[in-house]
Amino acid sequence: MNAVIFREHGGTHKLSYEEFPTPTIGPKEVLVRVKACALNHLDIWIREGNPAYPMPLPHILGSDVAGIVEQAGSHSEGVTVGQRVFISPGMSCWHCEACLAGRDNFCRSYGLLGALAHGGYAEYVKVPFRNVLPIPGDLSFEQAAAFPLVSVTASHMLFALAGLQHGETVLIMGAGSGVGMMAVQMAKLAGARVITTVGSEDKIPKATALGADAVINHATETVAERVRQLTERRGVDVVIEHIGPEVWDTCMESLAKGGRLITCGATTGGDVTLNLRAVFSRQLTIKGSYMGTRAELVKAAELVGRGRLIPVIDRTFPLQEARAAHDLMLRREFFGKIVLTVA
Repeated sequence: MNAVIFREHGGTHKLSYEEFPTPTIGPKEVLVRVKACALNHLDIWIREGNPAYPMPLPHILGSDVAGIVEQAGSHSEGVTVGQRVFISPGMSCWHCEACLAGRDNFCRSYGLLGALAHGGYAEYVKVPFRNVLPIPGDLSFEQAAAFPLVSVTASHMLFALAGLQHGETVLIMGAGSGVGMMAVQMAKLAGARVITTVGSEDKIPKATALGADAVINHATETVAERVRQLTERRGVDVVIEHIGPEVWDTCMESLAKGGRLITCGATTGGDVTLNLRAVFSRQLTIKGSYMGTRAELVKAAELVGRGRLIPVIDRTFPLQEARAAHDLMLRREFFGKIVLTVA
């Protein structure tokens, strides 16, 4: 098969489109013919080299995949050849205490497709049969690849961890990101007042179209000051952030008393400063979030299939142009998801 691989960590020039052995499946595995694979910032971390994601090289990236079942192992229950599917990016054992309790993202062997195993930057990918789910509704392959990782992450942050309630106010950092564009829609659907941020004027109407009640351009406005104006100096009940040090102080300053900050990423670094007096005197809650559960993904997929949540795609690239797609993500000149397509 053809695939985009890298043989050593580094910049986008390390990505190479070339022939690679087609995966061989076992009895409980499925071979999917890839039609679309969405990018995530995780792809950049892995390509550049991150000690949290050790792997043998060469490696194939790609966590968000949609395609057609090419082969199904003899013990692959409920999967049929020719079926249109998307892949649940989280991989777990399905028999430990956490998995049996429906907390599969707490499984000790939990990992992500494209990190734990070869991913979807290829013509074919193999996965455990439990990770294959039918594409909801009449979504295109590109749409089906654009929602899984970001929707399960946003849902887990907003509801399982933040406990967002109808009528509360939430600040979502980066509406143009994958998690941001999905979190804005989910929070609005739940009846919250949604404030979000963007980095340029042209992204404001796009964020508004997703349901945001107020959009702050962080390039021209001071976010925390604008939040205080919008909330009559009270602050927000919940902050959803995935950026890290660049916005950390702003996020903390934007919280109301008793506010909850949920973080799932660190695209600008891993180290922040924290004023403990502010945390306990203002009775703040800070929680870390990593992915979400299969049940949360299935619920999100149902909402996407019904058109209640829209996977926003900025643009697509053919698989062989993965370098250009990575360059675009690094420039932050996009709104929504960047998707690779396979002919």
